[in-house]
Amino acid sequence: MTTKTFPFATPHTVPLYLAPMAGVSESPFRRLCHQHGADVVVTEFLSAEGIRRDNPATVDKLRFSPEERPIGVQIFGADPEAMGEAAAMVTDLFQPDFVDINFGCPVKKVVRRNGGSGCLRDLDLVQSIIRAVSRSTSLPVTCKIRSGWSEEMRDPVGIALKCQEAGARVLALHARTRTQMYTGSANWDEIARVAEALDIPVLGNGDIKTPQDALRMYEHTRCDGIMMGRGSYGQPWIFRQTRALMNGEPMPETPGVRERFAIAMDHARMVQQYELDAAGAAMEFRKHLGWYVKGLPNSADLRKQLHQVRDFAEVEGIFSRYLDGYDALIARGAMAEDPDVSSLTCEAA
Repeated sequence: MTTKTFPFATPHTVPLYLAPMAGVSESPFRRLCHQHGADVVVTEFLSAEGIRRDNPATVDKLRFSPEERPIGVQIFGADPEAMGEAAAMVTDLFQPDFVDINFGCPVKKVVRRNGGSGCLRDLDLVQSIIRAVSRSTSLPVTCKIRSGWSEEMRDPVGIALKCQEAGARVLALHARTRTQMYTGSANWDEIARVAEALDIPVLGNGDIKTPQDALRMYEHTRCDGIMMGRGSYGQPWIFRQTRALMNGEPMPETPGVRERFAIAMDHARMVQQYELDAAGAAMEFRKHLGWYVKGLPNSADLRKQLHQVRDFAEVEGIFSRYLDGYDALIARGAMAEDPDVSSLTCEAA
């Protein structure tokens, strides 16, 4: 099988992507994932109308640092002219490595304007958007799709071929329909068929929760790259672990509690440096904290406290008290007997 070439430099032949995720794949998390082995990152999806109208909140999310490269900016909208103008502005002002078009978002407020996966109901519109964006930028244009709008309109190979014909240089497939949202299972057979049918690189996306899942997807589909979304929540090290498995090497151990908290605090410090509103940033960061502590002993109590923090100093205190109790239980041997021991607490003294 001929190896397909990505239109921008990637560290590996089969790159690992951090998926574009609203409210998650912001600059600090993108940098953290790069540090932990992600090869390519993509911004959260941004409105073409917001970009062309110079909306401050939208434009602010276009900021990225040199260490985030290679990086793509993902835009969405249903007006080809507006999408072209937005792509031109992104190219001129920010110079990412590529411009990505969102044809996959399933949320109502996007699709009711025919954006995101709503475009999949009209493949002529999909092609018009890709062509308008391609004419407006010198950068490679890529796109992310779903398998179709509904089961009745499910045709991932047909949609993908239309995208390639219109000028897409890389295609990511989340192998669910819009009506599935995030329920059921992603159909990896469809990723395999699309990868076989297209001349451009195809990224597999959907149902990757562990490094083993990522390897299974690659072996099942022989996709040209892997895009990980929700599987990265609270475990940015999934990229490094996946790379090791794909290289046939022993998988690095999952960080223990103390290292996991240290990574969470590194992430928090990046957020503090990036965001102007410290209090708002701390409250927004609560979701990440919940993901970092998922599965730990007595995590329900720990999450309850973390979901109430109003500044980052509180986080360090909560973590410190939890570790004191954790270390004491290990010293007594309780953790070996019962890893879910309920007596572990992080209440203030």
